[in-house]
Amino acid sequence: MPRLRHRCGGGHRQPGGIAGYPLDRVYEEVAYLAYHFHWPADTILEMDHAERRKWVAEVAAINSRLNEGGR
Repeated sequence: MPRLRHRCGGGHRQPGGIAGYPLDRVYEEVAYLAYHFHWPADTILEMDHAERRKWVAEVAAINSRLNEGGR
């Protein structure tokens, strides 16, 4: 899996993360989206946090409807 970008010294911020967001949660989100959409990890990691969370929520809603027997 590619290295996650993080906040560097000197105040320079690289894209791809939120300070304090748990790394295990990022792995969980990436695995979830990669499993359901077969997207490569780099594609998912390049998304900003809000976009990634929106995709996770959409997949979760679909799964919930399917598990309840609805459409």
